[in-house]
Formats: sequence, structure tokens, C-alpha cells
Amino acid sequence: MFVPCGESVPDFTGYTFLMPAVSVGNVGQLAMDLIISTLNMCKIGYFYTDCLVPMVGNNPYATAEENSTELSINAEIYSLPSKKLVALQLRSIFIKYKSKPFCEKLLSWVKSSNCAKVIVLSSSHSYHRNDLQLRSTPFRYLLTPFVQKSVQTKIMSLNWEEMEKSPCIPEIDDSEFCIRIPGGGITKTVYDEGCSKEIPMVVLLKFVSEGDNIPDALGLVEYLNEWLQIIKPCGDDPTASALKWKMPSSWRLLFGSGLPPALF
Repeated sequence: MFVPCGESVPDFTGYTFLMPAVSVGNVGQLAMDLIISTLNMCKIGYFYTDCLVPMVGNNPYATAEENSTELSINAEIYSLPSKKLVALQLRSIFIKYKSKPFCEKLLSWVKSSNCAKVIVLSSSHSYHRNDLQLRSTPFRYLLTPFVQKSVQTKIMSLNWEEMEKSPCIPEIDDSEFCIRIPGGGITKTVYDEGCSKEIPMVVLLKFVSEGDNIPDALGLVEYLNEWLQIIKPCGDDPTASALKWKMPSSWRLLFGSGLPPALF
């Protein structure tokens, strides 16, 4: 499944594996763009899979004309050895009935690579929130039972809110309760697979609506940064607003080109 760019396969023992879910507003993917771009992570390989719609494009993280013509595809792996981070970026949707096989193969590879933990960045439809969720923070987290005690303790100290269980069949009072993530794409599938494969996994998500989801992506990476401290605040200001996330060059045309003057 994993094809390295070099001749040898890198050693990911003890690394933190970051990945997005293709979910509402593409918030997880936008957040991954911010992380890869800000940390200047190096592309080390890609996933060869028939589970995603094929695509190819220019380098989304180009910094100069020299590297702008490098090609990118639908599932690529980036790494930052100094912080023991490895990141998967997904750039296309899943082929029908292929999302579960993808999650199974992906987590089997993660487990065989001896990664310390998996972090999934995702989102969920804001209009599915209940009254309690409407009155609280839009961020939620989920942990598999196999997350290290130190990670659990750290997350508990941040006073984050865990994703609540809701009726498995909405609007039926006597329905059993379970974890539901409407609009979350593969989030629930990869979480369930993580539980079954005994993988330490943390899911971080935000309730969002479709539209300009750049602010949601910025909020999600700052939420992650509260815990992982991927980047440090600039100067002596410890507030989140002092964090400098670098937007990739590909975002300049995120909503297409401007209106042609001929229209007016």
C-alpha cells in the first residue's frame, strides 16, 4: 500500500500519525494542509490504492517556480523526523463501498509501522447538534480504549469535551445510544477499526457548516496545538492568535479565480 519516494522504507517507530477524514467542509484536509505547509514537511511517499478516485495535480505546497511543477496525487505521506510526525493527506473522495477496505488496510499498515498513536482530524454537521452541544464549544474528541494513559491525562487536563453518544435511530426515544458523526465521512469507520485493531487513536473534530471553512480549519489546528504543541506562540504572547500558521500557495485559488472584468 505504501510506496516510498526513496529506495528504503522509513522507520516510523514511535511516530505520531496524523490523517484527515474527508468530511463536511473538508475541514480535516484543510487542517492537514496548514500543518504540512507550516512545518514544511517533506513528501516521503504515497499510498497506491484503488479505493480513492484517481487525481493528479501540481505541487500544492509550492514555494518557488522550481518546485511548482512537481506532481501530487490522491494520497500522499509527509514526514518531519525532528518532531516524530508522519502525515497522510487525502485529496479525493472514496469510491463507493471502498472506504471500509481503505480504513482496514491503512490501519494495518499503521500498526505494522509501529506508530505510537493515530490522530484523525475531522468535522461534523453543525445542524445535527443537540441543545447541550449548541450551548458548548464546537470542538469534540474521541479516544479508543488503547490510548496511552499519559495522553488521556493530558487531554483531561485541557478540559476538552468528549463526543456525546446519541440515539442510534434519531427521534426514537427508546433507541440504543451510540457514537454518531453526521457528515464525518470515514471518521466513525476508522474509529471503529481502530478499536477493533487495538490502535491508540484520538479523533478531533469540529461542528461546522459548508462554506468558507478556512476559519474552521484554523480553529481545528489550534485545538490540536493546545495538546501537541506543534508550533510555539510567537514572542511572549501565549494566546492562540499569536500562532503563525502558513497557508499553502494552492489556497490562493481555493474558490476559483476572480470575476472577469468583462462581466461589468
